[in-house]
Order: sequence, then structure tokens, then C-alpha cells
Amino acid sequence: MVIDFSFILVIALLVTGAVWGADVLFFKAKRPVPVAKDGEPAPLNEPIAVEYARSFFPIILVVLVIRSFLLEPFRIPSDSMMPTLYDGDFIFVNKYAYGLRVPVANIKIVSVGDPHRGDVVVFRLPANPSINYIKRLVGLPGDHIVVRENRVFVNDKPMAVELNGFYSDEHGYTNAQLAFEQLGDVKHTVMFTNDRYSTDFEAIVPAGHFFFMGDNRNNSQDSRFPQVGFVPEGNLVGRAVRIWMNWRAWEMPVWSRIGTKIE
Repeated sequence: MVIDFSFILVIALLVTGAVWGADVLFFKAKRPVPVAKDGEPAPLNEPIAVEYARSFFPIILVVLVIRSFLLEPFRIPSDSMMPTLYDGDFIFVNKYAYGLRVPVANIKIVSVGDPHRGDVVVFRLPANPSINYIKRLVGLPGDHIVVRENRVFVNDKPMAVELNGFYSDEHGYTNAQLAFEQLGDVKHTVMFTNDRYSTDFEAIVPAGHFFFMGDNRNNSQDSRFPQVGFVPEGNLVGRAVRIWMNWRAWEMPVWSRIGTKIE
């Protein structure tokens, strides 16, 4: 069990629901009925704890349902997914893309869809589930994955790569090589940093697990490294779908990124 914001919401929902429910069942009927005066509505005669519980319970319920089953916001804390995602991007993650799960317990109750090669996915780090990572899905269960000199091979088939100029924005990656890469039905941009070597890798993805890589291929701690490794299906949080804000401390927001679809 991971103690995160969803856990806090569940506890708050249980506490407010218990307080409000206990009052309705056992105490409300025993309190004196307030009397209206001079045509004014009678004030509610209830303890402050009950008033707060009654007010916050539906709000907490709505927030919990949205975050658990529809959309959850995340902030990108690093540049490992550049040029697709920047440090400072705030994104929405589709929580029902891969099935509905019970909050906190993380038990799948409805199977909606399966992860696809090329999806940008938020997942819980296997070594520490309290930490969320975001990477691109490269290897499905049973795939033979080879990474050699920045080329990706899946089941002995090279993934198509088309060079596409050089990175010219800021963030410290000027003149990094850009390329289009085709993963399944998804064509996306990857970046190869000039001053870093390729991290080669070869393995077969175990059953029930997935292999992830960052789009900033030479500056991403992903499934090629033992700190991450293969990610179990139960650790998948959802599919990243859209950027809703970009802002870093002491900098102006990048307004042009708002609303950008994540591909």
C-alpha cells in the first residue's frame, strides 16, 4: 500500500462520511429543532465537526472519483522525455486507459484496454512505488528487446528511425540530434545527446511486465538500468494524454505548450 494523495483522500472520505453518517443515524433526531424568527430561515443546529463533514464529503468524493478513474494531474520533474515533454510540464494522465483500479488497494476491477507500444505512460517505480516515473512503452511482455548504438530492435526487427535535424531550443541541449522513431503505430521524436554514449541493452521482457525508455535516449534512467528494470503491469498508473500547463520556478510559463497533445 502506497501512502500518497489518493490514500489521504480515502482517509478523509471515510472520516467525513463516518462523522456525517453517525450524526444522521444517531444524533440529529435528538437535537432540538431550530425555530425560525421574523420569517428568517432557522439556522442549522449542528456541531461544527458535522457541518464540516457534511460540506466536505461530496467534494472529496468527486475529487477522488475523478483522480482515481478519469484524469490525474502530474508534473514532469526532469528532462528525460525531451523533446516530447519538458521539465515543468503539467500533464493529464488517463486513468481508465488500462482498466479501472480500486484506489489505494490498486486492484483492477474493470479491464478497459491494453498498453500499446509507443504509449507515454506514468508508472510506479518498482523499487519504490511511492515514486512515479513517466517513459515511453517500448517492450511488451515476451518481446526480445535489443538497444545497440541508439537503435532499438524488437523481436530482431529494427524500429524505423529518420534523422530530423538538431535541437535548437534552450534547456542545455543545443545541437542534440533529433530523429523520428516509429514504435508500432506511433511516430514520435527522440533526441540523442552529443556528449553521452548509448546505453546498450538486451533481454526478453518477462510475462506481465513492460520495458520503458525515455525519449531523451542518452539522458534517461529507464528500464535499461537496474534502478528501474522491467515494470509490472500492476504498477501502471495511466497513459499521458495532454499538457495543461508549463511552468518552472522563477520563469514565465510557456503558453504555447498549453493544450498540446502527447504523442
